[in-house]
Amino acid sequence: MTAFIGELIGTMVLIILGAGVCANVSLKKSFANGAGWIVIALGWGFAVAFGVYISSFFGSGAHLNPAVTLGAAISGGIAWSIVPQYVAGQLLGAILGSTFVFLFFYPHWKETEDPGTKLGVFATGPAIKHTPSNFLSEMFGTMFLVFGLNAIGLNSFTEGLNPLIVGFFIVAIGLSLGGTTGYAINPARDLGPRIAHAILPIPGKGSSNWSYAWIPVVAPLVGGAVGTLLFQLLFK
Repeated sequence: MTAFIGELIGTMVLIILGAGVCANVSLKKSFANGAGWIVIALGWGFAVAFGVYISSFFGSGAHLNPAVTLGAAISGGIAWSIVPQYVAGQLLGAILGSTFVFLFFYPHWKETEDPGTKLGVFATGPAIKHTPSNFLSEMFGTMFLVFGLNAIGLNSFTEGLNPLIVGFFIVAIGLSLGGTTGYAINPARDLGPRIAHAILPIPGKGSSNWSYAWIPVVAPLVGGAVGTLLFQLLFK
C-alpha cells in the first residue's frame, strides 16, 4: 500500500505539472500560449524532479513510470510481487493529475479550436507517422533514460540532489530526442492522460488516437528492460 500511495501522489504531481505546462503553452488565451518547446522541456523536467521528491516523502521508490518499475524488478531492486501496486498507483495518479489539469484550464478548452492541440496536452503523438521509427524513438529514449537513471543512482551525488539531477536529465532528453514523438518515455504518463482525454467532457476534443496509443506503452517497456539489462551487462 505504501508503494501504491507514493506512486499515485508522485505521478499525479508529475502530470499536473507536466500536462499543465503543455496546456499553458498550447491552449488559447493562456498568457503562456506559444512559449515553445524549451518551456515544455523545462516544465516536464521539473515535473519529474518534484514528483520524485514528493513521492519519496510518502515512502515509495519514486519510480513514477512503469518502465522504471519494470527495470527495477528485472535488476532485483524490487520484488515482482509489488510491481502491480506500483503500476496501479502510477496509472491512477496520471488519470487524476490529468483531471486536475482539465478542471484548472476549464474555460480554455472551448477557446481552443484544434482537437489535436487539445489531445497534445494529454498524450503524445508522432511528428511524422512512421510506426517503426516511432517505436524506436520511444524505445531508445526510454532505454537511455533507464540506463542513465541506473548510472545516476550509483554516483556520489548528495542524496537530496538526485531528483533534481534526474529532472535535468529529462530536460536533456526532451531537448535532444523529444521532437519525433513527444517523448512519452513512460507508459503511465501517456496512457493515463489518454484515458482521461477519452472520458472527460472536453469541448470539441475529437479522437483520442487509440490506434497510436500502443506505441508509447509497449516501446517504453521494451526500452526500460533493454536499458536495465545493458547497464547490468556493462557494470555488474
